Amino acid sequence: MNVKENKTTHELKRTMKSRHLFMISLGGVIGSGLFLGSGYTISQAGPMGAILSYIVGGFIMFLTMLCLGELSVAMPVSGSFQTYTTKFIGPGTGFALGWLYWLGWSVTVALELLSAGQLMQRWFPGSPVWVWCSIFAIVLFSLNALSARAFGETEFWFSSIKIFAILAFIVLGGAAMFGLIHMKGQQPAPFLTNFTAHGLLPHGITALLITMITVNFSFQGTELIGIAAGESEEPEKTIPKSIKQTVWRTLFFFVLAIFVLASLIPMKQAGVVESPFVVVFDSIGIPYAADIMNFVILTALLSVANSGLYAATRMLYAMSKEKMASPKLAQVNKQGVPFNALVLTLGIALLSLLSGFFAEETVFVWLLSVAGLGAQVGWISITASQIAFRRKFIREGGKVEDLKFKTPLFPALPIIGLTLNCLVLVSLAFDSEQRLALYLGVPFVGICYLIYHFKIKKNREMDGLVEQELNLNENKKMII
Repeated sequence: MNVKENKTTHELKRTMKSRHLFMISLGGVIGSGLFLGSGYTISQAGPMGAILSYIVGGFIMFLTMLCLGELSVAMPVSGSFQTYTTKFIGPGTGFALGWLYWLGWSVTVALELLSAGQLMQRWFPGSPVWVWCSIFAIVLFSLNALSARAFGETEFWFSSIKIFAILAFIVLGGAAMFGLIHMKGQQPAPFLTNFTAHGLLPHGITALLITMITVNFSFQGTELIGIAAGESEEPEKTIPKSIKQTVWRTLFFFVLAIFVLASLIPMKQAGVVESPFVVVFDSIGIPYAADIMNFVILTALLSVANSGLYAATRMLYAMSKEKMASPKLAQVNKQGVPFNALVLTLGIALLSLLSGFFAEETVFVWLLSVAGLGAQVGWISITASQIAFRRKFIREGGKVEDLKFKTPLFPALPIIGLTLNCLVLVSLAFDSEQRLALYLGVPFVGICYLIYHFKIKKNREMDGLVEQELNLNENKKMII
């Protein structure tokens, strides 16, 4: 009876298919960073530099996802890299990483809700932003509370809208670039003139490195594949397929979209427009271009908020299972959703949202800085955990050919991935806008370590002793 009850109250359900995993990871990546921030990258690094930035960022993503693929196929758990970090690097590090990543996504949910509410001002000027934030929060909470399948299905359609918009942009923009569609004002077709006008790196290597920080962060979200692995059908089949699709299609969408953008918008103009996509659609003569892109960007924001709410909830659930958070956070409802963890995550997101209205220049900025750090530390932990896992696997007599998904060229590729991810983290110190993340993130991680060693570690050891005693008594009963 007790075993049955434990299964119904503490286990997730494997209801998500390969298409859900693919769209969840793609949905976490394609957001306002591409639709709004791509112009900044072009203006700073130049047309060729922007493309180079996205290719290098995509390479780092590719190496990290290869490592995640091996880990998540071998151990498809909802905690993903937090669980792997705890097991293969150290429980103190896993504890700090889990809380940093959870806080990061919780704050990101608040940011996306706030941005979505502000976008609604275009269609409903004068309406209170907090009303729209509340409506969107209730909708996303309901979808996440319904079931993992409902979340996955919603994310599938959110991502489909974004992908369709990018494809339409690439096709129409490409046609305008080569003179197949006449732009407003009878401007001549630009072809590749913007690429030849400024040289390879017009602002030098420093500008390229600074934009690479932004670009690398824009790729983060692909790690959601690992978090959703615990609720996917046949993870040994769906995860490798989803990772391959995500890496190559993300690179295709990003690089090709940036190529078309840089061809159509002069470098000096790219950094001052609100959305370069709107400028291109409008110049081609698409009616209601600004409204269409407003809708697409709104969808992108809600998609990221939806994914963030899911990711943070599952991280809390995993930490509870690891005895690093309250046992109540591991309880799931009849639909297999960790409801208590979902409520707490949304509650913290809404508190963060309040600071966006009342302490925007202090508390909200601090929270956003820490939020940006969580995913990068997560990528570092993925590559480090894979190296530790493979070495332990071989040391204990395992054969590499028995792994259903394996990172090629071990240990070279994982070490390169780990090094590049660490370099991105260190490079935050050279960007004045991102430096605050290190100032706040390092003390936060330090506090997490102290809490673990002085409180959580003792509780886990006590729980372990109790569990051993229960198992021993159970074995004695079976012998009798």
